[in-house]
Amino acid sequence: GWTMREGEGWVLFAWLMLLVAGVMSVIDGIVALSRSSFFHDVGAHYVAGNLTTWGWVVLIVGIVEIAAAVSVWRGGSFGRWVGILVAGISLVVWLSWIPIVPFWALFVMFLDVLVIYGLAVYGGQRQEA
Repeated sequence: GWTMREGEGWVLFAWLMLLVAGVMSVIDGIVALSRSSFFHDVGAHYVAGNLTTWGWVVLIVGIVEIAAAVSVWRGGSFGRWVGILVAGISLVVWLSWIPIVPFWALFVMFLDVLVIYGLAVYGGQRQEA
């Protein structure tokens, strides 16, 4: 029968959440760059730049998250470390989006924390059967 080793569920979960967070970031980046009225940033104050600047940042972070997810899925240690790094960067980036989309930003940040946990604790234990 098929059985999972300890922690493989967390690695699978981290992979999926990294992929989901990456796709959501790419979509949000594209929407921000398209100057859609989806984001109502009237009165929002940015530490640096504007919505277009942060749209590019979120888009790039999303692309790197997807690349890291693919590497984690393939079992590469590159994906583990890049996944941890980009999830940490994503936490900071989405922190800047709280004034614009508070619940969405907090949700993505929560996913990032789970990804960091799963990859940091169990990401290096993947072994061939």
